[in-house]
Amino acid sequence: MTTTGDSVKRVRKLFYLAIFLLAAPALSGCLLLAAGGAGAYGGYKMKEEGYTVQNPVTKEKSR
Repeated sequence: MTTTGDSVKRVRKLFYLAIFLLAAPALSGCLLLAAGGAGAYGGYKMKEEGYTVQNPVTKEKSR
């Protein structure tokens, strides 16, 4: 026999699961945006130090 406390726990568990399933795609987009920003910042700092983005990555010779 289920009690009111058991059904409340079940509803709460389903509620948390629904929130997680709805929030996960939104957060994954934010994580991709943050990773792209970090990569762009790293490339900018490398360019300041004289590196060029080529294959392979090389440092420009000073003239």
